[in-house]
Amino acid sequence: MTDETQSSVANPLDPIQALKSPPNVPDIERAAHPQNTVLDEDSAVTKAEKLERHGDQHDFPEPEAKRIKVEHSIDEKANADGATRSERRKGVAPIKQEYLVSPAGSERGRGGAPQDDDAAEGAAHEPSGKGPDNRGKRKEKSKGQNTSRSFGSSKDEVGLCSSRMMRPEFSPDECPYGEKCRYEHDLRKYLRDWKREDLTTFGGICPIWKTNGRCNVGWKCRFVGSHMVEREAEDGRKELILSENPDSTDSPKPEVKSTSSGTLNDVSVQARNDLTKRKFKTPRADAYNEWLNTQSQTPEDQKGYQAIKREPNLKDDVDVQKQDKEDKEDNRARYISPPMLPSEKRRIYFGPETPVLAPLTTQGNLPFRRLCVNLGAQLTYSEMAMSLPLIQGQKSEWALMRAHEIEATPPSSTPSSVVQDYDKAHDLKFGAQIAANKPWQAVKTAEILTTLCPHLRLIDLNCGCPIDLVYRTGAGSALLDSQAKLEKIVRGMNTVSNDVPVTVKIRMGTKDNRPTALKLVERLVYGGEEAQVDGRGGSGVAAITLHGRSRQQRYTKSADWEYIADCAALIKRFNEKGDELADTVREADPRTQPAGGKVYFIGNGDCYSHVDYQGHLLEAKVDSVMVARGALIKPWVFEEIEKGQYLDKSATERLALVEQFVRYGLETWGSDEMGVGTTRRFLLEWLSFAYRYVPVGIMEHLPPKLQDRPPAWRGRNDLETLLGSDNYKDWIKISEMFLGPAHDKFRFEPKHKSNSYEIEAEG
Repeated sequence: MTDETQSSVANPLDPIQALKSPPNVPDIERAAHPQNTVLDEDSAVTKAEKLERHGDQHDFPEPEAKRIKVEHSIDEKANADGATRSERRKGVAPIKQEYLVSPAGSERGRGGAPQDDDAAEGAAHEPSGKGPDNRGKRKEKSKGQNTSRSFGSSKDEVGLCSSRMMRPEFSPDECPYGEKCRYEHDLRKYLRDWKREDLTTFGGICPIWKTNGRCNVGWKCRFVGSHMVEREAEDGRKELILSENPDSTDSPKPEVKSTSSGTLNDVSVQARNDLTKRKFKTPRADAYNEWLNTQSQTPEDQKGYQAIKREPNLKDDVDVQKQDKEDKEDNRARYISPPMLPSEKRRIYFGPETPVLAPLTTQGNLPFRRLCVNLGAQLTYSEMAMSLPLIQGQKSEWALMRAHEIEATPPSSTPSSVVQDYDKAHDLKFGAQIAANKPWQAVKTAEILTTLCPHLRLIDLNCGCPIDLVYRTGAGSALLDSQAKLEKIVRGMNTVSNDVPVTVKIRMGTKDNRPTALKLVERLVYGGEEAQVDGRGGSGVAAITLHGRSRQQRYTKSADWEYIADCAALIKRFNEKGDELADTVREADPRTQPAGGKVYFIGNGDCYSHVDYQGHLLEAKVDSVMVARGALIKPWVFEEIEKGQYLDKSATERLALVEQFVRYGLETWGSDEMGVGTTRRFLLEWLSFAYRYVPVGIMEHLPPKLQDRPPAWRGRNDLETLLGSDNYKDWIKISEMFLGPAHDKFRFEPKHKSNSYEIEAEG
């Protein structure tokens, strides 16, 4: 960039107004925090110029065995001058020649940054100290999530006491700690000495105050200058007070709450304390778990179910069949019924009109889900929450259950087919996903969730998370190898979840070339052998989502949609014929079955455009498609699905989405120093996926493919090139357009530079 560009960066959202660039960083601060310093030579534009002038000096001929296979694009056409386009090469994004920076034929990436797709499903639970550079070294074990990465901190040097945060200067609340309080009580001193300067972005006006009429962080807001005034008191002194916005888009709230406006499923501190102290009552789960304890894990020792045993000397088939029948009747007589039956479930609907946003750890936060809903996502899920921390009342885990009020509205689309007793007006978009390794944990969590979170469409059990830390505990994809336990978990959750349906998300299996999902789907739909003998029927699962990869495969190779189609055919036969395929022993109480007796089936894997979405619906015959990484890279994929066409979003439009995410982030996490830091961190997490987007306007062949990797390219303007940069320092530049300079203690380490990136090492 030139010196002129550095002094004033044009704001594409408002060309008349310029966004101020961060002030020059002193040399001493550059030395102390080099990762926070963004140099011109690191920018995507400069890097592209260097490659254009000097070429790629690291290109080597590709070995014969590794030559990329050629396939023809579906839209290959002749150019205006009669010349045909170049053939599409597998694994390489087909970019038009005039936008390539590397020499023709080069397969060099744009900086060589690996792409960590484990981040899309549970990478936040990956432990540290396992990278190739740490082999043989002993390292102190860290606790919590994201232990491989350090994000520093963003907070005031000395905080303001909460007794002063929302009060006028001369009438604060009484501080319970008095003189022993370690926070600042002098408001003017806090504003002068401890609080960072106000942000000048968004015109210097607090977006929360502008929308809601009040700011929920009061004096700690980084835009406090826009909602504070100084008035003269009766004694002549000047007093600082917080003002309200009479022109806010929402009506003024009767009182300012600690939680952000517009959020639902906010669990009270008292409820979390009751969970921590084991005072929270779960009578249904307790009764069911007590019944589970009376049942043995093996049929031979089970009190309620005795294994069928044949006499070794019986040779006559008639006698064998007679004994089998007698043993089955004996087992049914000995079976101990559970203490309760499931409640009738709320009817839900999955169809072609309801594209689903997948549960995404870290990236699937409330602001991102809200952004996707605005772009057309019809159904959303929380980030994966671990059941035991929920039972223990951990604040961080319960925060994952929060939803925005827009997620509590019905899907905007109308079902294309008639669904018996389905009431769209009472349907929701938001569902919760949990992970559990023991039946009692899942059952107890299901009752707690339905009690404390009234705005839930369904509860989804994660049986696909491939991350080692989750897998080794027996949760996530480990349940794929424990099908009897998984059936028991789903059946128990279904029993105690009141009217909230229970669904599962699975993978093809744990090992490559050894899929087990078809057998598991059959067991969940029809029930295991014991359930069939006892007359209980299926597990009651309302919907099954299948990711077309194994655990071992992670995100390498393409999803196997042929296998997904096989499983979809099985469920279709169940839904169409039902009782015709079952004998009288299989007849089950309707209350133990999904609402209406129909099980929905959703496919997941490599959906990146409306072409992929419609193709999967037609070829695999799934009810709907779940979108994961495709939404992280291109959130408007839901808009493309709705309109049935590609959308060539301009760089200005894409930057507007970044601004919208920042606004939603400040509303969710607050506009104080900590909230700004949290918003910046999750924005950078999203940008670590969003930079992969290659504009369709510069592509030579369509459709785009999720697994394709682009050679070095430059955009149609500098902003488009910046948004496509794989340099995390450029991502920080983008964040500073809306959030100002980062806190001097803020850190951001991309996943590909941390120990959590182990895709190749783990297969």
